[in-house]
Amino acid sequence: MPKTLLSTYNNYPYKPGGGVVKRFLWYYVNLIFFKSGWFPFNAFKIFLLRLFGAQIGNGVIIKPGVNIKYAWNLKIGTHSWIGESVWIDNLAPVIIADNVCISQGAVLQTGSHNYKKESFELITGNITIEDGVWIGCGAILNQGITAGSHSIVTSGSVANKNLEPYFIYQGNPAVKLRPRIME
Repeated sequence: MPKTLLSTYNNYPYKPGGGVVKRFLWYYVNLIFFKSGWFPFNAFKIFLLRLFGAQIGNGVIIKPGVNIKYAWNLKIGTHSWIGESVWIDNLAPVIIADNVCISQGAVLQTGSHNYKKESFELITGNITIEDGVWIGCGAILNQGITAGSHSIVTSGSVANKNLEPYFIYQGNPAVKLRPRIME
């Protein structure tokens, strides 16, 4: 039987972008100003994200404890909220539209591994979160997912497939429960 051989793992052809110096600087900026709870000042965080190449709209709120892998792979529209301890593991682009709420402890995971290959190759895919989506506490969106406009992923759910607009999803894997009816 074939076995996983992590000694043969190679990120090729993946390139994180930004260059070595930018990635090095971002690592420490992220550690000090984002992941840490010691720096709650939102406007400065937005400034830093833009400085490192993120596209950030007006009225965005980023709470303490947020971990962002690569600022230059992040686009956030207007009036969106990123809750405490959210992990944006954006090896590939993450696009968050307007009026999106990503609740505490949620994970946006753009990378995985090809378990069928001995070398456990890296697999990446963009995540797109359309207008008005709510990602509940501790929910996970995996690589290649589009969360359709105003869809909801309930707390603790794991989305492995695209989410249709105006529907509520729950479970692991997340399944469509019912329409989201707004008043």
